[in-house]
Order: sequence, then structure tokens, then C-alpha cells
Amino acid sequence: MFLFQRKKSQMIGADDALPGRAEPIGTAATHFVNGRPLTLDVPEGMEVAMFGMGCFWGVERMFWKLEGVHLTMVGYAGGHTANPTYQEVCSARTAHNEVVRVVYDPAVVSYEELLQVFWEGHDPTQGMRQGNDVGTQYRSGIYTYSEAQKDAAQASKAAFQPRLEGAGYGTITTEIVDAPEFYFAEDYHQQYLAKNPGGYCGIGGTGVSCPIGTGVA
Repeated sequence: MFLFQRKKSQMIGADDALPGRAEPIGTAATHFVNGRPLTLDVPEGMEVAMFGMGCFWGVERMFWKLEGVHLTMVGYAGGHTANPTYQEVCSARTAHNEVVRVVYDPAVVSYEELLQVFWEGHDPTQGMRQGNDVGTQYRSGIYTYSEAQKDAAQASKAAFQPRLEGAGYGTITTEIVDAPEFYFAEDYHQQYLAKNPGGYCGIGGTGVSCPIGTGVA
């Protein structure tokens, strides 16, 4: 078991990754909760954010519940394999992370408020795992679409680190990088916990409040 987990927790290089495929895999046509078309289109006036916080089933539910969030979708990002399947991602041979892409109205919910949900919704100090879920696909990540988002993410990390240390946690391992290409996950993963209310959710926060969005410098 230890060796298996160790391999799952090691990032694979591009030369050793699975080749993937030219065509996207199938996914849902509409959002199960709000019925909107499940596309990469960003309506005028909206903005987009992307996060990795562990198993994407529970993460997506955190964000679709927020006022001002127009659309959520789950998928894979940050790896080397084009159009991967869930089974391929789980093999740890794609380097992809399980992510949630969020389309939101910044007039209603700010990016800083999304960051607060991100930091408080999981343990960002665990490296290549989240709780009992072990592997590179469960790493903590913020994938930014602008310099403003990157600056906000870095500032929020700096603000949260001493709070975590004060509560006995270690160093934040969250990767903060430019948003890579997003690949849709399969149909059944989209809004999974709305379709399966009693389904597995391995996401849990630290109980430490993040000062972002509360006016604390």
C-alpha cells in the first residue's frame, strides 16, 4: 500500500505521460442544478476562476451554492495528457488535477470571496493528497486567468499562512499558476452530489478562518 501511494503521489513528466486523444470525451449538455448549457463560454460581464481542492465532487457543490456563481463544471487540468478520461487521471499517469471551473458575476461575488471559500474549504498543507484521497490529482491549486487574480491569490496565501501556523498546521503546498487548458470530466461527474445526495465527499476544511474578504490585511 505504501509503495502504491508513493507512486500515486509523484508527478509524472511529459515524456512518460499517457498520450490521450485528439477528440474531447463526452460530458453533460446542461448543468444538473440550474439547467444552463454546460459550455466554456463566458457571458458578457462574467469572469472565470479555477480551483483544485481534492475530490471535485464536493468542491463543485461548495461553489454552485454561492450567490453570484453562474455556472460550475468539473474537469481535469494541469497535466500533459490531451482529453484524458477519469480512469487515466486516476492512474497518476497524466499529471492532471481534479478541478472545478467557476463562471461568476463579479458584481455579486468577488474573486476574493471565492478565494476565501477555497482556503477554508480544504486543507492546503497536505501536498499530493486531501484527507484519505492520495495522489497528484488531489493536490491544492489555484489556476489564474489574469495578473489581478494571481496577485489576489498570492496575497491570500500570505495572509492565511500565519493563521494556519497558529492553529498547528504546516506550510501551504498550494500551486498558484496560470490557468492551463481545462478538459471536461465525464457526464456522471458533473454536479455529482446533486445527482447522488448521499455520495462520497472527502473534502474537509481546517476550521481556520481566512482573512480574505473580511477586511483584514
